[in-house]
Amino acid sequence: MNPSQAGEKLIKVLAFTLVLSVMNATMFNVALPTLSKEFQLTASQVSWVVTAYIIVYAIGSVTYGKLADKYRLKDLLTVGLSFFALGSILGFVATEYWMIILARVLQSVGASVIPAAAMIIPVRYFPPETRGRALGTTSAGLALGTAIGPIIAGFVTSTLSWRYLFFLSVLSLLTLPFYRKYLDDNRGEAGRTDLLGGGLLALTIAFLLLSITNSALLYLGVSVIFFALFLVRIRRAENPFIQPALLNNRKYASGLLVTFIASALSFGIPFLTPQMLTQLNGLNPAVIGFVMFPGAIIASMLGKTGGRLADQKGNVYLIFLAIASQFLSFFLLSVTAGIGPWVLWIFLIFGNIGQMFMQIGMSNTVSRTLAREQTGVGMGLFMMVNFIAGAIATSVIGKVLDAGRTQAQHALNPLLIVPDAGVYSNIFLVLSVLVLVNTLLFYVFFGERAARRRGESLG
Repeated sequence: MNPSQAGEKLIKVLAFTLVLSVMNATMFNVALPTLSKEFQLTASQVSWVVTAYIIVYAIGSVTYGKLADKYRLKDLLTVGLSFFALGSILGFVATEYWMIILARVLQSVGASVIPAAAMIIPVRYFPPETRGRALGTTSAGLALGTAIGPIIAGFVTSTLSWRYLFFLSVLSLLTLPFYRKYLDDNRGEAGRTDLLGGGLLALTIAFLLLSITNSALLYLGVSVIFFALFLVRIRRAENPFIQPALLNNRKYASGLLVTFIASALSFGIPFLTPQMLTQLNGLNPAVIGFVMFPGAIIASMLGKTGGRLADQKGNVYLIFLAIASQFLSFFLLSVTAGIGPWVLWIFLIFGNIGQMFMQIGMSNTVSRTLAREQTGVGMGLFMMVNFIAGAIATSVIGKVLDAGRTQAQHALNPLLIVPDAGVYSNIFLVLSVLVLVNTLLFYVFFGERAARRRGESLG
């Protein structure tokens, strides 16, 4: 079979795998209130079901990308999907909360091979003139997984058990024979992989989040120590996990800062919404899934529209459109927290569209700040920053919810309709203010005046 035929087969298998991977990342948001009740956990404690997965996923996606230069991609996928299934089986039989966290970590160790494959397969098997179609197929898989994840999670959790959310991920093993058959034996240019640097960064983030969850300065101190060791490592290693030269690029570093804040804001909705709908509206997981579904599916349908707007009107136009949608969503949710879900689902649509458009716009903007030889590594770091921001946001929001549930909180928004929804209203109000702050940062770094000062266009 020639590379073109193999590529057509692989891209379909990859799209199916991406659906399972994204579903696995999003489904558990809907099940968090159920897990919290069953294991008697606070919001910040149960957030580790999501946070632990994201941390390992962030580091692992970059690590697998580097390992693909040394090992066959089919072998990496074999190892990765096996870990993914192993974690799923452990989660299915878990009887203690620590077993669930271990299962999520094992799942993530395996699942993080999938975004690496999603970057490599279109480049290796498709020429530039047809690569866009291949990338469109993978994007469709991502969008479909995001859209149907809440629906499936709600149905499974309500009719069966949250355990079966783990069982669904075992289906990823069905794709392994196809990867083994159609992937070739090619490797990239072999080089040393800085696993130590990746490990130090993962420990830095993990202890930072532990310090937030437990309000412990000791963990914060340990995080600082690991971060210092990480900085020493990347300056001394021959092929560091993160190249210091990348961060010396001010335009790129500025883009990562804006992306970090934007991603943290985007992760607020899928984590916070199920908690709010459970506590304030008393909805079961199945209904929560239906409330969240319209926003996810409409955003996925508008993905190509966002790409066309970026091409026709420029990235700046698309990003300001995204910012407007996010601000509208967060502010209106701050006003209406606690009212009937027949209204809330409309505001969630704006938030999801804003997230989709922001991702497209910032991906294009940041990629244009990189030299061609730095694009692969730079965009890998860009993806990792997205995930890390989500992990931190989830932990912080969980901690704020803990405080709000133990003591009544005065609503900061004078327009709030339901007085008892103070903590949720306040979080959404802060998120809306952070949207405005990020708008200012983006304008300073990438607005028309900034572009004129550099004598270039970022449209």
